[in-house]
Amino acid sequence: MCFNFLSCIIIGCSLNALISQASPAINNQNKTGSFLIDTSKNHEKIIVNKIILSGNKITKANIIYRELLFKEGDSLAFINLHETLEQSRKNLLNTSLFNFVTIDTFSISKAKINILINVVERWYVWPIPFFQLSDRNFNVWWKTKDLRRIDYGLFLTWDNFRGRKESLIIQLRHGFNETYSLLYKIPYINKNKTLGLGFIAGFTGNHSVAYENDENKQVFYKDEEHLVQKNIFGTFNITYRRNIFNTHTFQINYNRYDFSDTLLQLNSDFSKKNIVQYLTFYYLFRSDHRDDKSYPLNGYYFDVEAVKDGFGILSNENVDIAHIHTSVRKFWKLHKHWYLAGGLNAKISTTSFQPYFIEKGLGFGDDYARAYEYYVVNGQNYALLKSNLKYELISTKVIKLKFIPTQKFSLLHYSLYLNLLADGAYVNDRQTTGNNDLTNSFLYAFGLGIDFVTYYDKVMRIEYSINKMGQGGFFLHFVAPI
Repeated sequence: MCFNFLSCIIIGCSLNALISQASPAINNQNKTGSFLIDTSKNHEKIIVNKIILSGNKITKANIIYRELLFKEGDSLAFINLHETLEQSRKNLLNTSLFNFVTIDTFSISKAKINILINVVERWYVWPIPFFQLSDRNFNVWWKTKDLRRIDYGLFLTWDNFRGRKESLIIQLRHGFNETYSLLYKIPYINKNKTLGLGFIAGFTGNHSVAYENDENKQVFYKDEEHLVQKNIFGTFNITYRRNIFNTHTFQINYNRYDFSDTLLQLNSDFSKKNIVQYLTFYYLFRSDHRDDKSYPLNGYYFDVEAVKDGFGILSNENVDIAHIHTSVRKFWKLHKHWYLAGGLNAKISTTSFQPYFIEKGLGFGDDYARAYEYYVVNGQNYALLKSNLKYELISTKVIKLKFIPTQKFSLLHYSLYLNLLADGAYVNDRQTTGNNDLTNSFLYAFGLGIDFVTYYDKVMRIEYSINKMGQGGFFLHFVAPI
C-alpha cells in the first residue's frame, strides 16, 4: 500500500473541492459533444472528412489516432455514429494519458463531417518522494501502526515519455525494505502500432520476511541489522495489440534469491536451498471492454495468464511450478442510478511442490476476499467470487479549482457511490501445515461501503464487512472493488 505525495495532493484537493473554493460545475468536459449535423435526413453513411485535434501539447497525434474506431476517409453508419464516437472517447480516457476528452462533430456537407477531439492532458513527470507500507495492505499495517515497517524513497516516473505513451520509472527505496529498479516500456515499435517492448531490472532486499502461515496469518522473521532475503530480478516482454480491446503479452523473467539460513531452519518448506535462481515464462491474454478501467460501471473484462517457473537449465534452480490464473469481470447499468458488478478470480496449479517463498493464495494483490484483509489463505488452487450492488449518490461532477493555474489539476471530476457487497471463496491447499483452518473450507462475507472516485484514476473506498467467523470491521482501500 503506497501513500505518495501525488496521492495526498489529489485526495486532499478533491475532498477540499467538495466543500469549498470550487466554481460551478463545467458541463460536458468529458463527454461526446452535440452533433452539428443535418439529422432531417437519416443518411445511411457519414464520411469522416477530417479529424482535428486540440489540447495535445505533448501527446503525438498518432497515439490518439491509435485509439479511435475511425480514421479520415472512413464511411460510418449514421445510426451507430454516436456509439462509435463515445467508445473512441472512452478508449482515449483508458490510456491514462488524459483527464478529460471531448469529441464534437460538425457537418461540411449533407454526408460529410469533421470531427474535433479536445483533450486535457495529465501531468506526466513525477519526481515523487514516497512513504510506503511494507505490509500487504493498509488494514494489516493499521493493526500495529508500526512506523518501523515503512519504506521511504523516491519514484521518478515519466509517463507519456517523448509523447509516445512510453513509461520510464526509476525507483530508489530505503527503510524497512530496499529496492533499486529501472523500468522502461514502449507500446509501439512498428508502423502498424501493434508491437511493443518493455523491460525492468533491479534489486530488492528485506529485513523482514514471512516464513510460514499460522492461524491463517503470516509469521515473520526479522533481522534489524541484516537483509534476510535478497532478490536480483530482470524482465523482458513483448506485447501484441492488433485491435483496440485485446492484448497479448509474452514475457521472460529471471530471479535470483539469497535467503538467510534462519528462514530455512524455521521452515524447511520455505526453500530447499539458500540460493535459488530460475527463469519464468509468462503469457497473458487480456480483453478489456470496460467503460472506465479505473472504476468501471459498464462493460466486461477477461484475462488469462499461463506461468511456468523453472526450466531446469540454471544451477541452483530447484523450482518446477506451473499455473493458470484467470480473472473475469462484468458490469451492468441496471437503472438510472443503479449498477451491478461481479467478478471471478481463479488459479489452478500443477501438483508439484511449491516452496513457501513462491506460493501465493488469497490475500495478495487483487486476490483477496473482503472482510479477510487480515488473513492470508495460502494454497495452490482457489476461486474467488466478488459482487457489488451500487447506488450512485453523486453522479460525476466537474469543477474548476480557481486557485490552481493549470488545467492538468484545476479541472477536477468526482463521484460518490454506495455499495452493498458480497464475496465467496474457496482455497485448496495440498501442503497445509500449522493451524490454518480457512484453507479447504468455504469463505464468505457481506458488507456495505462508500466509494469516492476522482481524477488521475484515484479511488478511495471505506467498507464495513463481516466474515464467516462473525468478525466485522472497517476497511480502507484505494482501488476499485472489482
